[in-house]
Amino acid sequence: MRLVRHLEDLPYPELDPGSVVTIGAYDGLHLGHQQLLERVTHIAGDTGLTAVVMSFEPTPKEFFGGESPPARLMRFREKFESLETHGIDLFYCPRFAVQMRDISAPDFVRRILVHGLNAKYLVVGDDFHFARRREGTIEHLNALAGVLAYEVQQVPSVVVNGIRVSSTAIREALGGGDMKTAGILLGRPYRMSGKIVKGDRVGRTLGYPTANVDLRRRQSAVMGIFAVRVHGLEGGPHDAVASVGSRPTFNGTKPILEVHLFDFDEDIYGKYIHVDFIAWLRDQVKFDMVKDLVAQMDVDADNAKSALVADA
Repeated sequence: MRLVRHLEDLPYPELDPGSVVTIGAYDGLHLGHQQLLERVTHIAGDTGLTAVVMSFEPTPKEFFGGESPPARLMRFREKFESLETHGIDLFYCPRFAVQMRDISAPDFVRRILVHGLNAKYLVVGDDFHFARRREGTIEHLNALAGVLAYEVQQVPSVVVNGIRVSSTAIREALGGGDMKTAGILLGRPYRMSGKIVKGDRVGRTLGYPTANVDLRRRQSAVMGIFAVRVHGLEGGPHDAVASVGSRPTFNGTKPILEVHLFDFDEDIYGKYIHVDFIAWLRDQVKFDMVKDLVAQMDVDADNAKSALVADA
């Protein structure tokens, strides 16, 4: 899959026959997103056209959200890796800035979708909006389709257990510690990925050495103590207990993901791992005495093992 960040860098010879385009934040790549991508790749396979996902970095919600945007479900790298597994040929991800904010719906369609991506098919969800002040709708797309020679295909929302699948619904489930519902809407356990970095080794002195992962997120969709499974290390997946937060007992300020792998003692600094969140155990708590923290960590480890056995 090719990544392109600027309109002028698009592979125009490759796009000359045309493309099948879907547009959105694609945060989380949940069941609804997967249905859209399946339609895109199906059409592309039948027609021989290029399968394209257009998204933005930062996301529009981050651009407009200032200091308190919604928590991301995926980092940019995670989104790229996931899109690649779904058979997408081209990931066009321009920067969302003032120029993109102010573009009108007709200009967006003409300049970017038709002249830039040479879209012959546009695949969108039933709540799709785009362009300046979200003025662009499916009706705008349909009105221009005959003139600009493309076809619009609308994909209905996915509803599971009475819940419309969306990134917002998944954030709400994660924020409430409901890993099961989040996993159902995602079609897989909620996952965080990242490179293991060196920490201050406090966990090792407490009998719980941890692999520390820099979240690289302004906000985290999950906070607390969790039963998790770790992928990406030899012999895996590995059962573990994890903490996401700022370590209040040690007066930490920067949120970090710390993972204690059971029955594991190898040097894994610099490894890139994937952490699947299976069950929420409790909120983070500040302990006045370190011994009380260690006693609670013993309980957390036992609870995590029980949750992972139940999930197996």
